[in-house]
Amino acid sequence: MIRRRSLVTGILAAPAISRTSFAQGTAWPQRPVSIVVPFPPGGSNDLLARPIAQKLQQALGGHPVIIENRGGAGGIVGATAVTRAAPDGHMLMWGHIGTLAVNPWIYPQITYDPVRDFAPVALVATLPSVLTIHPSLPARSTAEFIALAKRAPGTITYGTAGNGAASHITMAAFAEQAGIELVHVPYRGNGQMLADLLAGRIAASFAGAPVVLPHVREGRLLALGVSTLAPSPMLPGIPATSDALPGFALVQWHGLVAPVATPPEIVARINQVVNGILGDAELRDRLTQEGAEPAPRTPAAFGVLIREELERFRGLISRAGIRAD
Repeated sequence: MIRRRSLVTGILAAPAISRTSFAQGTAWPQRPVSIVVPFPPGGSNDLLARPIAQKLQQALGGHPVIIENRGGAGGIVGATAVTRAAPDGHMLMWGHIGTLAVNPWIYPQITYDPVRDFAPVALVATLPSVLTIHPSLPARSTAEFIALAKRAPGTITYGTAGNGAASHITMAAFAEQAGIELVHVPYRGNGQMLADLLAGRIAASFAGAPVVLPHVREGRLLALGVSTLAPSPMLPGIPATSDALPGFALVQWHGLVAPVATPPEIVARINQVVNGILGDAELRDRLTQEGAEPAPRTPAAFGVLIREELERFRGLISRAGIRAD
């Protein structure tokens, strides 16, 4: 049974930070700040990172903060680039459950270690996934989806952003607990997966909320459940999948990490400003629209989460036999 770890321990209510407080008494930033999103544009990582970058730039008095999409090998290409960057706070990585907790267990050729090679900087948001289907599939609830899959094992297709992607891990965990057999169709990113789901060429997905919510709101896709133990206040009207599958929960998380040798005072500064912008009402509304919940923490608390999730997914991935392409 999948149990969600508490995502509230260590969360801080950080005060907003003025622009002047960042301009004084620190050597950071001295040049444009890059946030590497190690996935193609259009996925949940990209959709969440961009408003954070915009608010970070505003908090730095207009100092450039640039999003760099460096997709490839399930996030390994972008992550490796960040480990090799100067440890001065000017290149950060948008890290999430896939790059920091899943990849070590599915990529034998991985070129980085999430704990050894990165300094945790700031947890940004938690994000449930949404079990979503094309309207042509004859199911209108999670229970009906499970029943349909049991009647016709190995016939319902589901799409993901790739082998080992968060959407793959989530559906694999769901199928394992439900005792159903589905057909996995991996893509290279969410863009083509979403196009095929909208066209009905695949039947389902368990992707992050930002990927599917706009199309659910337009009525082009049906949301059957959210991957939390209780309905999410960020996603009103969508029941929890645990209503049909008691105890099931798997929540994605997103945050910023830096090269491991980044000075602690710079890590603390970046954490301070990120926690500050997470209190911004406009940003909170934007994250809510994407189904995400702001989750400010200290760097140390974020590091604990990364280590705990690494151990959690070791067992799940082993049981499911998930391997990268």
